[in-house]
Amino acid sequence: MTYGQGATGASAATVFGIDIGGSGIKGAPVDLHRGELAEERHKVLTPHPSTPNAVLDGVVEVVRHFDWPGRPVGVTFPGVVKSGVTLTAANVDKSWIGTDLAARLGERLGCPVTVLNDADAAGVAEVTFGAARGAKGTVIVLTLGTGIGSAVFTDGHLLTNTELGHLELDGHEAEKRASTKVKDDHELSWSHWARRVEKYLHHLEMLFSPELFVLGGGVSRKADKFVPLIEGVRAEIVPAQLKNNAGIVGAAMAAAAAAGDVG
Repeated sequence: MTYGQGATGASAATVFGIDIGGSGIKGAPVDLHRGELAEERHKVLTPHPSTPNAVLDGVVEVVRHFDWPGRPVGVTFPGVVKSGVTLTAANVDKSWIGTDLAARLGERLGCPVTVLNDADAAGVAEVTFGAARGAKGTVIVLTLGTGIGSAVFTDGHLLTNTELGHLELDGHEAEKRASTKVKDDHELSWSHWARRVEKYLHHLEMLFSPELFVLGGGVSRKADKFVPLIEGVRAEIVPAQLKNNAGIVGAAMAAAAAAGDVG
Protein backbone atom coordinates (compact mmCIF):
# COMPACT_ATOMS: atom_id res chain seq x y z
CA MET A 1 0.00 0.00 0.00
CA THR A 2 1.13 3.54 -0.76
CA TYR A 3 0.61 6.14 1.95
CA GLY A 4 0.57 9.91 1.92
CA GLN A 5 -2.48 10.48 -0.27
CA GLY A 6 -4.51 12.19 2.45
CA ALA A 7 -7.84 10.87 3.72
CA THR A 8 -8.07 7.11 3.83
CA GLY A 9 -11.49 6.75 2.26
CA ALA A 10 -12.55 4.47 5.10
CA SER A 11 -16.18 3.42 4.98
CA ALA A 12 -16.03 2.72 8.70
CA ALA A 13 -15.56 6.25 10.05
CA THR A 14 -14.39 5.15 13.50
CA VAL A 15 -11.97 2.30 14.27
CA PHE A 16 -10.23 1.49 17.55
CA GLY A 17 -6.45 1.84 17.88
CA ILE A 18 -4.17 0.64 20.69
CA ASP A 19 -0.51 1.59 21.14
CA ILE A 20 1.54 -0.77 23.34
CA GLY A 21 4.72 0.86 24.60
CA GLY A 22 7.47 0.05 27.04
CA SER A 23 5.99 2.43 29.64
CA GLY A 24 2.29 2.75 28.74
CA ILE A 25 -0.63 1.17 26.90
CA LYS A 26 -2.95 3.76 25.38
CA GLY A 27 -5.88 3.66 23.01
CA ALA A 28 -8.98 5.36 21.67
CA PRO A 29 -11.49 5.24 18.84
CA VAL A 30 -10.08 7.04 15.80
CA ASP A 31 -11.89 9.13 13.21
CA LEU A 32 -10.26 7.87 10.03
CA HIS A 33 -11.68 10.63 7.86
CA ARG A 34 -9.73 13.25 9.83
CA GLY A 35 -6.90 11.17 11.28
CA GLU A 36 -7.78 12.27 14.81
CA LEU A 37 -8.87 10.62 18.03
CA ALA A 38 -12.67 10.51 18.21
CA GLU A 39 -12.53 10.51 22.03
CA GLU A 40 -9.89 11.34 24.61
CA ARG A 41 -7.48 8.45 24.86
CA HIS A 42 -7.30 6.15 27.87
CA LYS A 43 -3.93 5.00 29.20
CA VAL A 44 -2.72 2.40 31.69
CA LEU A 45 0.86 1.74 32.74
CA THR A 46 2.67 -1.13 31.08
CA PRO A 47 2.97 -3.85 33.76
CA HIS A 48 6.33 -5.06 35.02
CA PRO A 49 7.21 -7.72 34.21
CA SER A 50 5.57 -6.99 30.85
CA THR A 51 4.61 -10.58 30.06
CA PRO A 52 2.02 -11.32 27.38
CA ASN A 53 -0.77 -12.16 29.83
CA ALA A 54 -0.17 -9.04 31.91
CA VAL A 55 0.02 -6.73 28.88
CA LEU A 56 -3.07 -8.30 27.32
CA ASP A 57 -4.94 -7.56 30.54
CA GLY A 58 -3.95 -3.91 30.15
CA VAL A 59 -5.04 -3.80 26.51
CA VAL A 60 -8.41 -5.34 27.37
CA GLU A 61 -8.84 -2.75 30.15
CA VAL A 62 -8.23 0.10 27.70
CA VAL A 63 -10.68 -1.27 25.13
CA ARG A 64 -13.39 -1.96 27.70
CA HIS A 65 -13.04 1.56 29.06
CA PHE A 66 -14.80 2.67 25.86
CA ASP A 67 -17.38 -0.13 25.75
CA TRP A 68 -16.18 -0.91 22.21
CA PRO A 69 -18.80 -3.03 20.42
CA GLY A 70 -16.66 -5.84 19.01
CA ARG A 71 -15.62 -4.23 15.72
CA PRO A 72 -12.02 -4.55 14.39
CA VAL A 73 -9.17 -3.29 16.57
CA GLY A 74 -5.65 -2.30 15.52
CA VAL A 75 -2.71 -2.78 17.89
CA THR A 76 0.92 -1.68 17.77
CA PHE A 77 3.80 -3.59 19.34
CA PRO A 78 7.36 -2.40 20.10
CA GLY A 79 9.17 -4.97 17.99
CA VAL A 80 9.16 -6.87 14.72
CA VAL A 81 5.69 -8.15 13.81
CA LYS A 82 4.82 -10.55 10.99
CA SER A 83 1.34 -11.97 10.37
CA GLY A 84 0.28 -10.89 13.87
CA VAL A 85 3.19 -12.72 15.57
CA THR A 86 5.74 -10.77 17.64
CA LEU A 87 9.26 -11.85 16.67
CA THR A 88 11.41 -9.52 18.83
CA ALA A 89 10.95 -7.83 22.21
CA ALA A 90 13.50 -5.12 22.94
CA ASN A 91 11.66 -3.13 25.62
CA VAL A 92 9.14 -5.68 26.88
CA ASP A 93 9.48 -9.13 28.42
CA LYS A 94 11.37 -11.64 26.25
CA SER A 95 8.50 -14.12 26.60
CA TRP A 96 6.77 -12.08 23.88
CA ILE A 97 9.03 -13.58 21.22
CA GLY A 98 6.96 -15.93 19.07
CA THR A 99 3.61 -14.86 20.58
CA ASP A 100 0.60 -14.70 18.24
CA LEU A 101 -0.64 -11.40 19.60
CA ALA A 102 -3.37 -11.01 16.98
CA ALA A 103 -4.91 -14.40 17.76
CA ARG A 104 -4.64 -14.14 21.54
CA LEU A 105 -6.05 -10.65 21.77
CA GLY A 106 -8.73 -11.44 19.20
CA GLU A 107 -9.88 -14.30 21.39
CA ARG A 108 -9.97 -12.06 24.47
CA LEU A 109 -11.87 -9.25 22.73
CA GLY A 110 -14.06 -11.33 20.45
CA CYS A 111 -13.18 -9.27 17.36
CA PRO A 112 -10.64 -9.18 14.50
CA VAL A 113 -7.27 -7.78 15.61
CA THR A 114 -4.53 -6.42 13.35
CA VAL A 115 -1.01 -6.00 14.77
CA LEU A 116 1.91 -4.00 13.39
CA ASN A 117 5.19 -2.52 14.54
CA ASP A 118 4.62 0.59 16.67
CA ALA A 119 6.88 2.93 14.72
CA ASP A 120 5.46 1.70 11.41
CA ALA A 121 2.01 2.65 12.70
CA ALA A 122 3.19 6.11 13.76
CA GLY A 123 4.90 6.57 10.42
CA VAL A 124 1.82 5.59 8.43
CA ALA A 125 -0.21 8.15 10.38
CA GLU A 126 2.34 10.94 9.90
CA VAL A 127 2.72 10.24 6.17
CA THR A 128 -1.05 10.13 5.64
CA PHE A 129 -2.27 12.89 7.97
CA GLY A 130 0.70 14.60 9.58
CA ALA A 131 4.13 16.13 9.14
CA ALA A 132 5.16 13.97 6.16
CA ARG A 133 1.94 14.22 4.18
CA GLY A 134 2.79 14.77 0.52
CA ALA A 135 6.54 14.34 1.09
CA LYS A 136 8.51 12.88 -1.82
CA GLY A 137 11.61 10.72 -1.76
CA THR A 138 12.81 8.97 1.39
CA VAL A 139 11.22 9.88 4.71
CA ILE A 140 12.33 8.49 8.08
CA VAL A 141 9.90 8.77 10.99
CA LEU A 142 11.52 8.20 14.40
CA THR A 143 9.66 7.64 17.67
CA LEU A 144 11.80 8.74 20.61
CA GLY A 145 10.61 7.15 23.84
CA THR A 146 11.54 4.11 25.93
CA GLY A 147 13.53 3.07 22.86
CA ILE A 148 13.82 4.46 19.34
CA GLY A 149 11.41 3.18 16.72
CA SER A 150 11.74 3.84 13.00
CA ALA A 151 9.57 3.84 9.89
CA VAL A 152 11.15 4.28 6.47
CA PHE A 153 9.16 5.38 3.41
CA THR A 154 10.18 5.96 -0.19
CA ASP A 155 7.57 7.88 -2.18
CA GLY A 156 4.96 6.69 0.30
CA HIS A 157 5.95 3.00 0.23
CA LEU A 158 6.70 1.61 3.70
CA LEU A 159 9.66 -0.69 4.38
CA THR A 160 8.28 -2.59 7.38
CA ASN A 161 10.02 -3.52 10.64
CA THR A 162 13.22 -1.53 10.11
CA GLU A 163 14.04 -1.21 13.85
CA LEU A 164 16.81 1.34 13.24
CA GLY A 165 17.01 2.11 16.95
CA HIS A 166 19.17 -0.99 17.25
CA LEU A 167 21.90 0.28 14.94
CA GLU A 168 25.28 0.62 16.65
CA LEU A 169 26.25 4.10 17.79
CA ASP A 170 29.42 4.74 19.81
CA GLY A 171 29.70 1.03 20.55
CA HIS A 172 26.13 0.79 21.87
CA GLU A 173 22.66 0.36 20.44
CA ALA A 174 21.51 3.79 19.30
CA GLU A 175 18.46 3.72 21.57
CA LYS A 176 20.76 3.15 24.55
CA ARG A 177 22.42 6.48 23.71
CA ALA A 178 19.70 8.73 22.29
CA SER A 179 16.25 7.64 23.47
CA THR A 180 14.09 9.86 25.66
CA LYS A 181 14.43 7.27 28.44
CA VAL A 182 18.20 7.68 28.39
CA LYS A 183 17.81 11.47 28.61
CA ASP A 184 15.53 11.12 31.63
CA ASP A 185 17.44 8.32 33.37
CA HIS A 186 20.76 10.17 33.14
CA GLU A 187 19.25 13.64 33.62
CA LEU A 188 20.86 14.89 30.41
CA SER A 189 20.40 18.53 29.47
CA TRP A 190 18.51 19.32 26.28
CA SER A 191 21.75 20.41 24.59
CA HIS A 192 23.65 17.27 25.65
CA TRP A 193 20.84 15.03 24.48
CA ALA A 194 20.45 16.97 21.22
CA ARG A 195 24.11 16.25 20.41
CA ARG A 196 23.38 12.54 20.76
CA VAL A 197 20.28 12.73 18.58
CA GLU A 198 22.29 14.76 16.07
CA LYS A 199 24.98 12.08 15.88
CA TYR A 200 22.33 9.43 15.36
CA LEU A 201 20.68 11.41 12.56
CA HIS A 202 24.05 11.87 10.85
CA HIS A 203 24.51 8.09 10.97
CA LEU A 204 21.07 7.49 9.44
CA GLU A 205 21.71 10.14 6.81
CA MET A 206 24.93 8.41 5.78
CA LEU A 207 23.00 5.14 5.29
CA PHE A 208 19.74 6.34 3.73
CA SER A 209 20.15 9.94 2.45
CA PRO A 210 16.57 10.90 3.37
CA GLU A 211 14.85 14.09 2.33
CA LEU A 212 12.97 14.37 5.64
CA PHE A 213 13.23 13.26 9.27
CA VAL A 214 10.05 13.35 11.37
CA LEU A 215 10.74 13.16 15.11
CA GLY A 216 7.86 11.71 17.11
CA GLY A 217 7.06 10.22 20.49
CA GLY A 218 5.98 12.16 23.55
CA VAL A 219 9.07 14.38 23.41
CA SER A 220 7.82 15.86 20.11
CA ARG A 221 5.64 18.15 22.25
CA LYS A 222 8.89 19.84 23.31
CA ALA A 223 10.54 19.90 19.88
CA ASP A 224 11.45 23.58 20.29
CA LYS A 225 13.83 22.62 23.10
CA PHE A 226 16.05 20.31 21.03
CA VAL A 227 15.35 20.37 17.28
CA PRO A 228 16.90 23.86 16.82
CA LEU A 229 20.05 22.55 18.53
CA ILE A 230 20.62 19.82 15.92
CA GLU A 231 23.20 20.96 13.37
CA GLY A 232 24.79 19.77 10.14
CA VAL A 233 22.02 17.43 9.01
CA ARG A 234 21.19 17.95 5.32
CA ALA A 235 17.67 16.55 5.52
CA GLU A 236 14.81 18.67 6.82
CA ILE A 237 13.91 17.87 10.45
CA VAL A 238 10.37 18.43 11.69
CA PRO A 239 8.41 17.33 14.79
CA ALA A 240 5.57 14.87 14.40
CA GLN A 241 2.21 16.61 14.04
CA LEU A 242 0.19 13.79 15.60
CA LYS A 243 2.72 13.67 18.42
CA ASN A 244 2.16 10.72 20.77
CA ASN A 245 -1.20 9.83 19.22
CA ALA A 246 0.35 8.76 15.91
CA GLY A 247 0.64 5.11 16.90
CA ILE A 248 -3.04 4.92 17.87
CA VAL A 249 -4.10 6.49 14.56
CA GLY A 250 -1.83 4.21 12.53
CA ALA A 251 -3.09 1.13 14.38
CA ALA A 252 -6.67 2.04 13.56
CA MET A 253 -5.72 2.59 9.92
CA ALA A 254 -4.17 -0.87 9.77
CA ALA A 255 -7.27 -2.48 11.25
CA ALA A 256 -9.49 -0.71 8.73
CA ALA A 257 -7.24 -1.78 5.85
CA ALA A 258 -7.27 -5.41 7.02
CA ALA A 259 -11.05 -5.33 7.25
CA GLY A 260 -11.31 -3.99 3.70
CA ASP A 261 -12.62 -0.61 4.84
CA VAL A 262 -9.82 1.39 3.27
CA GLY A 263 -9.63 1.85 -0.46
